[in-house]
Amino acid sequence: MAVPGVAVAAVDAGFWTRTRKAGAVLLALGLLAAVLFGALATGQQARFTLSETEGGAALEINGTIGAILFGIIAAAAGGALLAVPKRWLSLLLGVGLVAFVVSFLCWQVSAAPEGRNFMPLVNVVRGTFILALPLIFGALAGVLCERTGVVNVAIEGQLLMGAFSGALFGSLSGNVWVGLVAAAIGGAFISLLLAFFAIRYLVDQTVMGIVLNLLAVGITGFLYERLMQTNAEKYNSAPRFGTWEIPLLKDIPLIGPALFRGNIFLYLGLLLVLVIHLALFRTRWGLRTRSVGEHPIAADTLGVKVLRLRYRNVIMAGLVAGIGGASYTLALYSFTKNMIGGKGFIALAALIFGRWSPTGALLAALFFGFADQLATYLGAIGSSIPSQFLAMLPYLATILAVAGLVGRVRAPAADGKPYVKG
Repeated sequence: MAVPGVAVAAVDAGFWTRTRKAGAVLLALGLLAAVLFGALATGQQARFTLSETEGGAALEINGTIGAILFGIIAAAAGGALLAVPKRWLSLLLGVGLVAFVVSFLCWQVSAAPEGRNFMPLVNVVRGTFILALPLIFGALAGVLCERTGVVNVAIEGQLLMGAFSGALFGSLSGNVWVGLVAAAIGGAFISLLLAFFAIRYLVDQTVMGIVLNLLAVGITGFLYERLMQTNAEKYNSAPRFGTWEIPLLKDIPLIGPALFRGNIFLYLGLLLVLVIHLALFRTRWGLRTRSVGEHPIAADTLGVKVLRLRYRNVIMAGLVAGIGGASYTLALYSFTKNMIGGKGFIALAALIFGRWSPTGALLAALFFGFADQLATYLGAIGSSIPSQFLAMLPYLATILAVAGLVGRVRAPAADGKPYVKG
């Protein structure tokens, strides 16, 4: 209904909507892949084996044809995005990006030296999950914190303290379960400090997170030099979890060896994604958590104990991140100084890329894990791409994902805003 004397301006979204911009970029990438990757491919067969070695069943395609074909598919997906409604964005963008990656792999695999011109898909999938595990736990810790209105920049410190505590107490006790519990408590310790200063004393949450990261680096580095470096046999030789195989499921082609022949951290990470997702969107606790993260004043009015809930969720986040840190020292490596190496910040990016959702965070973590695994694979086959670029590939993928692929995202409305009970 028009109001006399009031001019209403028509809102013009413009031609270059987010969908069309994504389509144009994808179209350019697809054409680049078809032309450049197709020209660089050697014409040799690119073999994608379904086993862990070169032998056995494999998917084969001529490198040049594959690079051109999948580049055209990526370009077609980008062209479609220029014409279709926004609801098709996720599907076509996913198809186009996968096609672009496959085009790139057809070039790289076919150009590898004789005897290495194959990609063992089982190893790639398994490696992707292993490298994504700390990111999954870290991103879930971010979900628990930020859904309740507390920014968790301290994921790096929580992971690091969990890795250190697991290695130290696992070594002293000779029991891997003691190490796991200690790792969870170590992560919770960092979270408790975050909750105490951010919720009780209203310290800026981002600054506090950075301070806690530095604190974790300092404490673990000092104790590493004083204890672990001087007597690794006693303080840095924790037992490790073995591989748990699930009967029947482990024999599924490709997926079975990669997912159902893993350690406890793989199963626990996937289980936590499911549990937290269901709890967040299907339980009273989840409703209260989301309400506190969006509008704490309204939640308080309805009887929700805002500060208590924030304390509880932040400490739970530390427990989860601490277990994620233990996936390093109780499954793969001995502890070394600052061994997390920025994975906590990539987990924070996965949280944003996944739109503050447990399942979205899982998919984002797998995306970054694949980028890391791809860099490892390309280095192993002697890729012509400079090793420095391969080393930065996971971080480049992080920047592109958060800056270019996420688009407009909205954090919980009260995220990072202290709450003072009136």
